[in-house]
Amino acid sequence: MTVADFIADQRTSPQVPHALSCRALEVSQSWFYKWLGRTPTARDERRADLALAVQEVFDRSGGTYGSPRIHIELRERGWRVSKNTIAKVMSELGLASRVRTRRRSLTRQGKRPAAPDLVRRKFTAPAPDVAWCGDMTEIVTDEGKLYLATVIDLHSRRLLGYAMDTRHDTELVVGALNMTAATRGGDVHGVIMHTDRGSEYTSKIFGDACGHLGVVQSMGRVGSALDNAVAEATNSTLKVEYIHRRRFTTRAEARLKIATWITDWYNLRRRHSACDWLSPIDYENRHHVREQQPQAA
Repeated sequence: MTVADFIADQRTSPQVPHALSCRALEVSQSWFYKWLGRTPTARDERRADLALAVQEVFDRSGGTYGSPRIHIELRERGWRVSKNTIAKVMSELGLASRVRTRRRSLTRQGKRPAAPDLVRRKFTAPAPDVAWCGDMTEIVTDEGKLYLATVIDLHSRRLLGYAMDTRHDTELVVGALNMTAATRGGDVHGVIMHTDRGSEYTSKIFGDACGHLGVVQSMGRVGSALDNAVAEATNSTLKVEYIHRRRFTTRAEARLKIATWITDWYNLRRRHSACDWLSPIDYENRHHVREQQPQAA
C-alpha cells in the first residue's frame, strides 16, 4: 500500500481527515489531492483547517475540552461553525474528554455544633467575595497520599486559596482559608464561608480563624454532597482534567504541578459555563469593569 492509498483508506474507514493524515505523514495536501486526480475544493480546505483548529484547542486544554468549550474558543477566533459540526469533527478525530467518576468522600462529621446553612444550594453570588465554599480531596503519589484543601469564590468559580499536606486536618483547611484571605488583600470581613460538616470545619480552631478574619461560617447537611456541590465539582474537575491523567513520583512534584495548573490554567484560562464561558479571572475583571461604568458616566 502506498502512502496515498493509506491516507485515502484512513478517511474511509477510521474517518480521519486527509489533512491530519498528510500532516502526520509529513506530505503536502496538494500532493495528495493531485494523486486523487482532483483539486481540493474550498469546502475541503475549510474542513481541513477546522479539523486542525479543533485538534489544537483540544490539545491545548490538555484533552479536557468538549465541543461546547471548543465551540466558544473557535467562535472567538472568528470561526462560524455550529457545536454539532465541531462534535462531528471531534468524533471523526477520535477526540473525547474524560468521563467524570465519583470520588470518595473524606468528610467525617464533627462533634461540635454546626453553623446554619446560609447558602441553601444557591451557588451564585452577585460579586466576588460575597460567598466562598471549601472542601478537601485526596491525591495519590508514589511517595504516599497528599491531601488538598481548597476555597472557591461562588461568583467567579475562582480557586482563591489552597493548601496541601500529608494529613487532612484542621491546619490544612486553615491554611487554605489564610491563603484565600491573602489573595483578596486581607479585607474579607462579612464573606460567607460554606463547607460540609466535617470535623476540620466544625473545629474550634477553624471557627476562630474565621472569626479573626470576620468570615461567617455556613454548613450544609450531613451526608449531602449537593449541599456543597460547587466545591465537590471543583475537586472533581481537578481530578478528571489533571490529576488522573498524570503520575506523581513525589509529593513535592504533585504540589508544584497542581499549584501551577491551578494558577496558570484553571483560574487564568479554563472556560467555565457558569461564568458565561469565561475564565474565572476574566469573569471577575468583567464584573469590575461593569461596576465602574456607572461611576464613569
